[in-house]
Amino acid sequence: MRRARAFTLVELLVVIAIIALLMSILMPALARVRNQAKNILCQNNLKQWGMCFSMYTSEWDGYFMPGWCTDGYPSNELFKFYWMEALRACYGDDGDMRCCPTATKPGTELGGGQYGGNGTFSAWGVFSGGWSYAVAGDYGSYGWNGWCANPPPATPHDLGQQHPTAWNWRNTNARGAAHVPLMLDEQWVDGWPHHTDEPPEYDGKPWGSAGYQHSARFCINRHNGNVNGVFLDFSVRSIGLKELWRLKWNRMFDFNQAPTNEYLDAQAPWLRYFKDY
Repeated sequence: MRRARAFTLVELLVVIAIIALLMSILMPALARVRNQAKNILCQNNLKQWGMCFSMYTSEWDGYFMPGWCTDGYPSNELFKFYWMEALRACYGDDGDMRCCPTATKPGTELGGGQYGGNGTFSAWGVFSGGWSYAVAGDYGSYGWNGWCANPPPATPHDLGQQHPTAWNWRNTNARGAAHVPLMLDEQWVDGWPHHTDEPPEYDGKPWGSAGYQHSARFCINRHNGNVNGVFLDFSVRSIGLKELWRLKWNRMFDFNQAPTNEYLDAQAPWLRYFKDY
């Protein structure tokens, strides 16, 4: 009677080594596919946000919501003037739609509080209702270009007294709309980037830290050297991190005074590995 031949220890080790080798080859490929899928889902989310902004502005003769201002409005109604609430009828209070798929866990779950700034892959919220421009329960990881707002004409600056409303894009009828960011991947709900902004010293630097610049809220490496964004013409695309200083954030943004690629690399060495613009 012939005995069944079993694997020897050497043969078993060879098989295990081959499987380990195949896994080491496949895992990076699977990770790339997973990241590409998240990038596609993120852009799909932003396309839907573009549709929401389009629906809102169509109802208001092309004009945006008032944004960060208090002039003539009771404090208990300020939440109506930010994108989370102003667009709610368009997106149906879908919390997942407010999040990039790479950044779905809000700051309150990470022990960092509701105001975000907890790193590249964290979300802001969950809001408790202690901020008058937000609704309790909201969270997300996209942010609005604060220069795209239509405050009362007599309001010379926003509530922070830092941002002249004369620089705002009050409606969608803007020359070069395809280069005006509307909403992007971000650490917070809004931002007012300017050509004087410095880059963050490292990826994911908290936006509320000392000496932060508004561009730091958007300059986060969520998508392999890029963030995703929807523009004033409602188009959606990837944006290189250094390209953030080549976009027309506000009417007074001066490309001639914006940091050069060399300056960005010197001030933030982690940006050296990404594409120049």
